[in-house]
Amino acid sequence: MKDESVKFLVFDVESVPDKKLISLVKYPGEEIDGLEAVRRYQQELLGSSGGVSDFIPVTFQYPVAICVAKVRHDFTLLDIVSLDDPEFRPDEMTRLFWLGVEEVYDGASLVTYNGRGFDVPLLELMAYRYGYSAKRHFKDKYAGRSRYGNKHIDLQDWLSNYSAVRIHGGLNLLAKIIGKPGKMQTKGNEVYSMFLEGRIRDINNYCVHDVLDTYFVFLRTRVLTGEVTIVREQEIVKSTKNFLEDNQERIPALKTYLANWGDWDPWP
Repeated sequence: MKDESVKFLVFDVESVPDKKLISLVKYPGEEIDGLEAVRRYQQELLGSSGGVSDFIPVTFQYPVAICVAKVRHDFTLLDIVSLDDPEFRPDEMTRLFWLGVEEVYDGASLVTYNGRGFDVPLLELMAYRYGYSAKRHFKDKYAGRSRYGNKHIDLQDWLSNYSAVRIHGGLNLLAKIIGKPGKMQTKGNEVYSMFLEGRIRDINNYCVHDVLDTYFVFLRTRVLTGEVTIVREQEIVKSTKNFLEDNQERIPALKTYLANWGDWDPWP
């Protein structure tokens, strides 16, 4: 059933290296286990980047958490959901994501931070893997694959003038400018080690925090576009904080976010 109360789907994906796929593609026929394949590939990437990064490309990853903030037409927060909680199965999370985008909330726009460079391609590849249809997304030229349309607002792409400059500091910097927590105990490069330790819930909590930061950054960008005033934005921020406080028992990840909450206090 279509839900027209939601105008924006602010989402984030956390993923880990696909050790089986890395073994099949990078080291076929070699007698090494999946963990060693990942380690070797990371070392190769570190070497080829001059010691800068061992981040494994999106094509060799799969999702372990997908969190979505449902946002109304007036930019107020309706709800936050973690797909396939508490199982967090990659195939079911992928199915639920595309079901929402294609059918339930097909009038909504996607909002991400670097979603065009990672999250959306990852979920497209997962739809390919599992055989899930995303007809509107792939065939409608005004859907989420259009870089300059309004069906997918990639905040990194938008704020960087479509890659004219680099947003050094990323989402963390943008969140902290407006008083929101940004990165706290967990950073993106720690997700794989957390996964190996079985800390799926902690990964999901981190995903929730990133979605909230993305939502508040998105809200401030709507001040830039003139869709809301700064006074109205602050009213929405206040009402959102009330929502988080009222729902922290239902969504425990909100407790940490609230404990690190800050109000907008511009400087210098």
